[in-house]
Amino acid sequence: MKIISVRKNPEFKDEAIAYFQKSWPDVMPVIYEDCISHSITARNALPQWYLLLNEDRIIGCAGLITNDFISRGDLYPWINALFIDKMHRGNAYGTLLIEYAKRDAKAAGFEYVYLCTEHIGYYEKYGFQYIGKGYHPWGGASRIYEIEL
Repeated sequence: MKIISVRKNPEFKDEAIAYFQKSWPDVMPVIYEDCISHSITARNALPQWYLLLNEDRIIGCAGLITNDFISRGDLYPWINALFIDKMHRGNAYGTLLIEYAKRDAKAAGFEYVYLCTEHIGYYEKYGFQYIGKGYHPWGGASRIYEIEL
């Protein structure tokens, strides 16, 4: 397994955009195109977008961003868009992406990372703690988790 930072490997930009769009079809495609394209030349440490490769095939992705469309603007950075292909689930590959994002966040000077999700039980296995609810602009709510780096 290998993790690719799209910022450090911009030749993966188009593949990354396509993979995120396919993995998260409810998100308008232009969102990932715009976010990932601009991350490559961003002045700050965020955003970051990651691909998990099994040999040369993309099997997962995640991002590390400043806000995951959630009301808690006081909290950042956020791990978002974590996805592992269905045929590769159950092997703890998601933790590889989480740990990579945590290392980048710590290197950028952050003490915590956050995520919002509807899943209960998955992130707790990896040390995340539920800290409350946050609200999305479209009217939904999500559970917010944090982990100290």
